[in-house]
Amino acid sequence: MSPEARSPREAILQFLTSLQSPARILVAISGGSDSTGLLLLLDEAVKAAPHLKISLCAATVDHALRAGSAEEAREVAALCASLGIARTIMTWQGDKPKTAIMAAAREARYSLLAEAAEAFGADLIVTAHTLDDQRETLAMRGMRTEQVSTGIADAVLFDRRFWILRPLLFSSRADIRAFLSEQGAGWIDDPSNEDVKYERVRIRRQLSADAAAEKNVSAVWDERLAVSAKGADWLDCHFRLHGGLLGQVMPDGLRQDRAVLDYVLGRLTAVFGGQPFAPGRAQMERLLTFAAGWEPGRMTVGRVVFDLRRDGLYLTRESRGILPLVLQSGEAGVWDGRFEAVNRSAIDMRIEARAGRSSLIPVLVTGIQPPRVGAVNDSTMPKESSAPKDLGALDSCDIPRVKPEDRNEQGWGAGLPKAAWKRAIASAPAISAEQVPLSAETAGGIHLTPYFAPFDRFLTRFDFIFANRLSAVFATAPYARPPLRSIDGKTI
Repeated sequence: MSPEARSPREAILQFLTSLQSPARILVAISGGSDSTGLLLLLDEAVKAAPHLKISLCAATVDHALRAGSAEEAREVAALCASLGIARTIMTWQGDKPKTAIMAAAREARYSLLAEAAEAFGADLIVTAHTLDDQRETLAMRGMRTEQVSTGIADAVLFDRRFWILRPLLFSSRADIRAFLSEQGAGWIDDPSNEDVKYERVRIRRQLSADAAAEKNVSAVWDERLAVSAKGADWLDCHFRLHGGLLGQVMPDGLRQDRAVLDYVLGRLTAVFGGQPFAPGRAQMERLLTFAAGWEPGRMTVGRVVFDLRRDGLYLTRESRGILPLVLQSGEAGVWDGRFEAVNRSAIDMRIEARAGRSSLIPVLVTGIQPPRVGAVNDSTMPKESSAPKDLGALDSCDIPRVKPEDRNEQGWGAGLPKAAWKRAIASAPAISAEQVPLSAETAGGIHLTPYFAPFDRFLTRFDFIFANRLSAVFATAPYARPPLRSIDGKTI
């Protein structure tokens, strides 16, 4: 997958040859020109190259937001049937939100596509984002920040389960429509694409035919991949995790390249604060200035308390504003944006911040290693990275490892600043049940694993190296590798 403008046929051929095979592809098709072109291009190429051992299936998401959407979905299903492609219609059920409808529809769409992919046994999902979509996205993000954006990523891991790839991201809509006309194929025009109440439509009308956007994003992609690799190396060299709750940046880590420090501290803030995005530019500037000042003190950014001391910068979730989560038997959910919870007990459970309430039972947090007694996994020293070296992960620094028998026997938090550790414990998950007495054995029915809010729902390939190394630090399962044998023409 290359960030260079290509004809649709060239783009599809390059995409298919970059895939690991055999592979089953779920095509997301709405019936518009882009997704119809994607389906027909893939169908043509797959049938012409049976040696690639690639098969197709398709899913249409009916958002049920306007009259006629169900009939349009049936028309798309008929097209798939005429091509001999297995297909399904996934409908967004239930009440729709009154505000932020586009964001909610996006969440619903990808969740439904993942369900369809699972049902079909697909290995990956493809969507029909184009060069036009890329330009619009870059323009919209450029209006919100002075930072250069990576725009739409060509590969995104959704919900840690399925990679979503965008093979036409550097092909124009005009070229896709020319292909459809050549094939004598029509498409459905969604009236919302002309509704100026949506920002994207307004931007689309303002954009010129300037082709500079794709050249700029290529360089930005390379820079983002490089800083992700450097950030992963920084984790090994300069970061410690105490009890799964308290992070510590060693003094030398604060003297590193400012761009790398900006990247890692922004994402660590999002992880420890349970937020899907790193703090904004103004907040990050405050944090970086604070960290570089070497004056002991504390500050709060993005729901995270930063405590600067002689032995480094400590960070943990502030204990305020942590809402409880009630899970019925068999339910799962995400608590405080930091832990994924599954209630495997026979009773309803309530998870909330411990916040010094000794009557609550701390929850055992499990990763990929055998669980150990305590509120959380101990991950004090960095572990060997599980990020694939051939994707650019760097070798870790030569750091002495601490053996379990060498640890201070006074228990969790020994040797750490008391105030910092106290804040960390206050933000730890603990459980209770209102209707029945709760024993430690019953509490064991709640299973928690660390949840990385900026990565676990949508992880771009640009952040893959750093996120995978972070998973190793927290002793959680590594992220799934992209289903590709080459990226940008380079073997991985």
